[in-house]
Amino acid sequence: MNKTETEPLVLGIESTCDETGFALVRGHELLVDRTSSSMDQHARYGGIIPEIASRAHLETFLPTLEQALAEAGVKLEEIDAVACSAGPGLIGSLTVGNCGAKAIAAALGKPLYGLNHVIGHLAVDQLVDGPFDGPFIGLIVSGGHSNLLLVNDIATDIVELGGTLDDAAGEAFDKVGRLLGLPYPGGPHVDRHGQAGNREAIKFPRGLSRPKDRIEHRWDFSFSGLKTAVARYIETLQREGKELPVDDICASFSEAVNDSLTSKAIDAALEHGIKTVVIGGGFSANSRLRELLNERAEAAGIEVRMPPLRYCTDNGAQIAALGANLVAAGLPSSPLNFSPDSSMPLNQTHIVEV
Repeated sequence: MNKTETEPLVLGIESTCDETGFALVRGHELLVDRTSSSMDQHARYGGIIPEIASRAHLETFLPTLEQALAEAGVKLEEIDAVACSAGPGLIGSLTVGNCGAKAIAAALGKPLYGLNHVIGHLAVDQLVDGPFDGPFIGLIVSGGHSNLLLVNDIATDIVELGGTLDDAAGEAFDKVGRLLGLPYPGGPHVDRHGQAGNREAIKFPRGLSRPKDRIEHRWDFSFSGLKTAVARYIETLQREGKELPVDDICASFSEAVNDSLTSKAIDAALEHGIKTVVIGGGFSANSRLRELLNERAEAAGIEVRMPPLRYCTDNGAQIAALGANLVAAGLPSSPLNFSPDSSMPLNQTHIVEV
């Protein structure tokens, strides 16, 4: 029997927004990852409807769990620990997943870990590229987060360097997509149009780029002003009766966002003497972000670790991966009476006290 076969089997449960995810991880080996999404139910409204998301979790929780167990050939009683996303996220969606996780943990008499799902976006990379071998800079980019983290240890020591002061990158992309009349969610469509456009066609501003901002907000981001600049540009062309150069708008807007994200991530690594940047979150699927980050990292002699596209959006694998880290570190589990925390700070990996 090898070492992996003797390591604890962790069940990960994700329910922060519109995905109901289940995964089983043993050590850094992913046995199964199953996800059910309610995205199609929200598309007609142009955004996530929390009540619809909560009801979808209720409807898909047990079927998705049963599919995951069957695919892995594992019985529920074989699980050694249960991990669930406890925040940040939609409070209704989190509550559904947390109640289900608590029921499983209580029935099995196994420890339960209420995790920070944002940190899970970084932890999931271990299932592909292996365990982290030292400190790294974490770049979290999603619909709700744009943050830079100094990760000394994924389970025990995380320092938040900075974050967005307004819109997150993914949120800004969706809003620009809406301004251009693109289908929801707008992010992937803006990315697709941007690949066909000229990135230098329109000089959109970079947030927090003034000398004063670089001192006071060294590691922070701001995309609200950029979004407004795009809106004004579109309004001006429409008022003049001109055709919108959609591809060029998307390309130039995308370049402004990704220029800010990648430059600060690389600068943070260089300033802190760190040789690795790990990227995670739904927006990390953006093609230009990946391309530009790799270009700048190679020039600076820095390694970039980014999970495959399937692990960019919310999934059970990221929760199981982080849960396995906490179990391996011997950290205390969460009490069964914990409440989800929709604003869980990014230096907190899991809930320990109520």
